[in-house]
Amino acid sequence: MKPFLELSRLQKQLIAATADFLLLPLTFYLSVLLRYDSSTPQLFQMYFWMIITAPLISIPIFLRLGLYRAVIRFIDQKIVYVVVLGVTLSVICMAAFATFTHTATLSRGVFGIYWVSAILYVVSSRFLARGYLLRVNDRGGAVRVAIYGAGHSGMQLASALRAGSEYLPVALLDDKKELHGATIAGVRVWSPDQLPRLIADKQIKEVLLAMPSLRKAEQKVILERLEPLKVKIKVTPPIASLINGELRVQDIRDIEIEDLLGRDSVEPNPQLIASCIAGKTVLVTGAGGSIGSELCRQIIRQSPKRLLVLDMSEFALYSIEQELREINDTHDLAIEVLPFLGTVLQADKCERILRTFAVDTIYHAAAYKHVPLVEHNPIQGVRNNVFGTLLLAQAAIAAKVSSFVLISTDKAVRPTNVMGATKRLSELILQAFSETSHQTRFCMVRFGNVLGSSGSVVPLFRKQIMAGGPITLTHPEITRYFMTIPEAAQLVLQAGAMGDGGDVFVLDMGEPVKIIDLATRMVHLSGLEVRGDSDAKDAIEIQHVGLRPGEKLYEELLIGNNVEGTQHPLIMRATEAEMPWSDLQKMLQALDQACIEFDYEQVRTLLQQIVPEYAPQCGIEDFLWQEKSRPASTTALERDKQSNTDRRSTRHELKQVI
Repeated sequence: MKPFLELSRLQKQLIAATADFLLLPLTFYLSVLLRYDSSTPQLFQMYFWMIITAPLISIPIFLRLGLYRAVIRFIDQKIVYVVVLGVTLSVICMAAFATFTHTATLSRGVFGIYWVSAILYVVSSRFLARGYLLRVNDRGGAVRVAIYGAGHSGMQLASALRAGSEYLPVALLDDKKELHGATIAGVRVWSPDQLPRLIADKQIKEVLLAMPSLRKAEQKVILERLEPLKVKIKVTPPIASLINGELRVQDIRDIEIEDLLGRDSVEPNPQLIASCIAGKTVLVTGAGGSIGSELCRQIIRQSPKRLLVLDMSEFALYSIEQELREINDTHDLAIEVLPFLGTVLQADKCERILRTFAVDTIYHAAAYKHVPLVEHNPIQGVRNNVFGTLLLAQAAIAAKVSSFVLISTDKAVRPTNVMGATKRLSELILQAFSETSHQTRFCMVRFGNVLGSSGSVVPLFRKQIMAGGPITLTHPEITRYFMTIPEAAQLVLQAGAMGDGGDVFVLDMGEPVKIIDLATRMVHLSGLEVRGDSDAKDAIEIQHVGLRPGEKLYEELLIGNNVEGTQHPLIMRATEAEMPWSDLQKMLQALDQACIEFDYEQVRTLLQQIVPEYAPQCGIEDFLWQEKSRPASTTALERDKQSNTDRRSTRHELKQVI
């Protein structure tokens, strides 16, 4: 059979047509025998010309309808329609031929029996050939899989997989009892309860979840049921992303963290999203980052007048600009996109941008967010996160910007690290400005970890699992909140439209997730086991490497309990402690002086004074400070300190705005 598979398409079509040329006359003669229930020479002579005519009329019709163009291994139930139409037309032509040529007195019953027999022959011959070819084609390294979901998507997926050589569907699973025992697309349907036995009996390596219309919460329940089986799980995409309603093999993907969270997104409020964007000039800082870039993608679809993007990374800025221009072209939006290379610490440039283009709304996403890196570089973290926010807010007030939305973090709540303390201090600055500025409306949106962002544990765990382990986990009790980047950005845009000034909005992040549970589930759903639970050679080890500098076990979203709902079910408004600008201004001046002098101890002390909840859980981790503590490095540090005097020229500009 292998030589047959290697024949050209034309050769295979000729073989199919030859088979029909030989078997259609036989089918017609059998119809005659069934009608008369006898076989005589006279009967054969009476129908001889019709027996000869059957293939001569039918094959051209089949050819015109494209029956011979169909690839046998890829055919599905749609071919039945083509066959019925082709046989019907051929029978009508044969009857007309017999009537006009008066070849014999023919029985209408013969044509009726032939019509049914020819359909059965052509359909069954194609599906029998398909089944045999698939069995021949299956002899190889195809992965044996079970498909969870015996509905339309499951049937499409099974047909697509059987036509290829990568996967071999050996079982369909469905919760509907009425489907159990049925055969769909050549595969039997079983109860999910029988899957453990099927895995052993049929050597199933993967389970494909083909229920794209399922809600996330319902999908999570199924994944929890499959997890103990330690078989690799893959899923098909949502209905909305299927092309022309047809499932394709390449649409199958690995389990993502959002599948494990079981969190269903809430439909956005279009009025809220468009409120600060439609027809307005919008600036996004940190536009090349994870959150900033997603904000840009969603903002441009809301038809702003202009979209200004600011980032200090040339490559990140170039990437998001190109992507936004592509969105412009694809959706025929014609939105003006203006990229600006720079940082929020460049006060003059930022104010010039805001004034020149009459910016209406600012989404301030620019910040250093990686906890250990900021812990090792605290002064730069303070400069960028605190004074960058201060300078941009001052520029916004001067340029009479209408709305200023700060992207904050759950790490600002009772912070144990410099990054969290700087973000809480940024919140305090905007809260203080809200009391003195009535033209620019300031608000903050606080949320936890986003999936797929830079530094996320999920891609790291997946990479470690693919490499055979070990998975490195900082602590067995560490817990985090998670949300997808698109959902977080969507909620930020809606929350930013709600504030009256000085509001701290908190996003509902769902239930917190223990990272060790997340890692374990990712291992199990990859078809592997965790070392300790199993002695298998390919078991994945989970190593605890200890908390990183500034990292804490549990994240929180609220400092106190003063929280109220808003018009959106996933957005809450928190009432947090504030500090008057007159007091905050003096402390910021002292903090600026400490940063200029690289006085790490004073920087930490001032952060603790301004943010009373800040409770460092480690020593000063700055590499320069640690080097200073070593006697042998004193001279080197003095040289470093001397070089810092060259930077004092920047102090004058900063003091002017404080």
